[in-house]
Amino acid sequence: MSDVTNVEASSPVQAGEQAAKPQVAVMNLLAGEGPRADSPLAHAELGAIAKQSDAKGGVCLQELKLLGHLVLRGDPNNQSFVAGVTKVLGVALPAALKTEVIGELSVHWVSPDEWLLIMPAKQAFQLERELRAELTGHYAIVNVSGGQTVLRLTGPDVDKVLCKSTPYDVHERNFPVGKVVTSVFAKSQAVISRSGEEAWDLVVRRSFADYLWLWLQDASAEYGLQIKG
Repeated sequence: MSDVTNVEASSPVQAGEQAAKPQVAVMNLLAGEGPRADSPLAHAELGAIAKQSDAKGGVCLQELKLLGHLVLRGDPNNQSFVAGVTKVLGVALPAALKTEVIGELSVHWVSPDEWLLIMPAKQAFQLERELRAELTGHYAIVNVSGGQTVLRLTGPDVDKVLCKSTPYDVHERNFPVGKVVTSVFAKSQAVISRSGEEAWDLVVRRSFADYLWLWLQDASAEYGLQIKG
């Protein structure tokens, strides 16, 4: 069963501050011994396929499943907002088309006033609470963990698969390590980030995960596709 919490005042001063601040109930999506959570590609049984896949393939695919995904929106010109986010995250919000990584947390720029925070699922609830406790004014935080997944592509031929899949220029001159864009991918859309010289992450919607899994199998066939469970 999910936990729902409100930030409580511990002093008259905090009580006065909260009186002027809208109260928001925050739900812990992973609390207790609730229903089993399945990733968007659970039906594909990638773990079983991994045991039989081509170990010498030029492309390796792995689903980074059941992570925490928080969408954060706010004004990057608001110093109070920026300072509050930096205090909680321990890292500054990335500039346009950039990704910042600290420990197990990655912060992806999505648009001029939007960022995607990805972290281990068990950290999402606490991080959302801390952000709401710290931030004031006009901002938004939405937990979209159940609606997305991450597909990690690695290997020497990944760039060739990407060239088949997106119109965006993925050459290293235009797409260095640490860059992120949201673009068309196949007949869908993905947040595409480059985490290493031969490593890319695709954040995709749950409803398109199966389609993109089938697409990537076909696009990688000539190079050999290795599945990592």
